[in-house]
Amino acid sequence: MIRRLVKSVNLFNAGYSYLSSSISGSIMARGMPLAIGVELTNNCNLKCPECLSGSGLNQREIGFMNLDLFNKVITELRPYLYNVNLYFQGEPMLHPQFFSFIRDSENTHTVVSTNGHFLTAENSDKIVRSSLNKLIISLDGIDQDTYSAYRENGNVESVIEGIRNVSYAKQSTNSLIKIEIQCLVNRKNEHQIPEIRQFAKSVKVKLSLKSMQIINKDDIEEWLPGDERYRRYKLKDGEYVSKSRLPDRCARLWFNPVITWDGKVLPCCFDKNEEYEMGDLTQDSFREIWDGPKYRIFRKSILSGRHMIDICRNCTSGLRGVKY
Repeated sequence: MIRRLVKSVNLFNAGYSYLSSSISGSIMARGMPLAIGVELTNNCNLKCPECLSGSGLNQREIGFMNLDLFNKVITELRPYLYNVNLYFQGEPMLHPQFFSFIRDSENTHTVVSTNGHFLTAENSDKIVRSSLNKLIISLDGIDQDTYSAYRENGNVESVIEGIRNVSYAKQSTNSLIKIEIQCLVNRKNEHQIPEIRQFAKSVKVKLSLKSMQIINKDDIEEWLPGDERYRRYKLKDGEYVSKSRLPDRCARLWFNPVITWDGKVLPCCFDKNEEYEMGDLTQDSFREIWDGPKYRIFRKSILSGRHMIDICRNCTSGLRGVKY
């Protein structure tokens, strides 16, 4: 009862702070975040060309989060959190203590997104018996040629088998875990959407079709799908730009930060190269960082000129008529 009250009061404070700041332009930041993203590792087994980790464009050191650091964070934030995403860059199931992070997130709604290459029958059974609430599995094609056009070094049969494994494990154990296939729609796979939809139906899991972020401007026409619903970019004055209106506000700055594997606090999941580090959790508490000067300055910059911040130009916040 007390736990619910604390979360409810924090929800009100965070929501009021965001709305007040958005309307007045004056920074107010009462409350703590409602959700966090936690990067277990930025290492990955794939080489996806439009991913900073896979393409080799990520300038951060590769590493794995220390479980003690995670427990420090989750202990401080658990009273306020509604959701924990155990992923950011990289493949979370590569972490040798992957299941320990799920265990230590218990009693908070927890989500994992994976490329699906490690969903063996044993791992699938452990997942559905764990406290994990939702598992997202990437499937960007139904045959090897289409799939590996983007998921370089990947094996579509391994992923399909993994999806079947976890679906079977869920049904066998009557688990309440939600399983979702996520497809990044692009020019090379959009023709297979009906087949991917049929496969999802056959294994009794949800399908999410999402617009694709493209980081290499020279490659936009190679990947941009023909279907406007899945395009997050439009052609303007001879250049592709985001369809977002980029309004001078962003709820992520009040509700949903990201923590990298080595304890850096980032404003959101679009800061993939750690350009806007807000603080270091190996040195300070989360509250000190959340209420600190770097966050106040960055929140102010969002409210006064979000269009000038480079990480916002790929953001899906503010997009209308686009699946993301």
